[in-house]
Amino acid sequence: MTSFEARAPLLALVVPCYNEEDILQQTRDRLVACLVEAAQSGIISAESYICFVDDGSTDATWVLIRSFCASSNRVRGIKLSRNFGHQLALLAGLLRVKDNCDCSVSIDADLQQDERVIPEFIEAYRKGADIVSGVRRDRATDGAVKRFTAEAFYRLMSMLGITIVRNHADYRLLSRRALIALAQFHESNIFLRGLVHYIGFNKATVYFDVKDRLAGESKYTFRKMLSFALTGITSFTVAPLRVIAVIGIVFTAVSVVMSGYVLVRRFFFSDVVPGWASTVLPIYLLGGIQLLAIGVIGEYVGRAYLETKSRPRYIVEDDLFG
Repeated sequence: MTSFEARAPLLALVVPCYNEEDILQQTRDRLVACLVEAAQSGIISAESYICFVDDGSTDATWVLIRSFCASSNRVRGIKLSRNFGHQLALLAGLLRVKDNCDCSVSIDADLQQDERVIPEFIEAYRKGADIVSGVRRDRATDGAVKRFTAEAFYRLMSMLGITIVRNHADYRLLSRRALIALAQFHESNIFLRGLVHYIGFNKATVYFDVKDRLAGESKYTFRKMLSFALTGITSFTVAPLRVIAVIGIVFTAVSVVMSGYVLVRRFFFSDVVPGWASTVLPIYLLGGIQLLAIGVIGEYVGRAYLETKSRPRYIVEDDLFG
């Protein structure tokens, strides 16, 4: 056993926040209690800390984070200049702590992801796992619509050949080695669930039960979930483009056959009666397919265009890491 393995690891909890003033005090208290208990048990270093990332909140979230930092050396924080989105806020926190920890655990501010299983993450890490995914045991707390869309999302990703852990969000542990590897990716359209598995290294899984939200409402609207799914698809596969190509080949073949049929009927039979349906329906069908194809291609082209600009993925306005 090396000296690194023998000593208790320095843990950084990364907590992205957006307009969480209603629950942030409770979140801080419970996470600090979790760190204290784990440190007293010798599971983690006594210097382990929490890094709150304010993703451009418009309420008192940053005011609270500043007060937490001033009153406790277990709390640190960074503030982004505007709302860049959950994935980039999480990435900002992970890249900020990578040089100041042995491993990190990312967790949502609402603490629906049970913080009491964090020691299990650390145990898996100490056994050699660089990436430990927190997986919910079931979706009993979700509504019917959310369960349906979640299942559809995972099935679609599987069909497209994208490897992600089923029922895993962004509750995970990353070792310093995994964090350093993650820093090598510079794309703007971030899909962390896919990237962390693309990295490789040793992996493990920890299961947890989802709890009720402490206060407030989820910030993940249907529009944001749809955008998230599109980012996941376009970041890791060109399968939709290939589907368009296959559809194009199929309809080209069908058009050739139909053209031959029309010509044969025109020159060798005298009972040809021009039909409205046979004219209008193919126009609508092919028109719809063309618009769909243009939309899919446009999505890829648009994302490629954004990547070529090489703009900063996020901008840090304030940093309380002193």
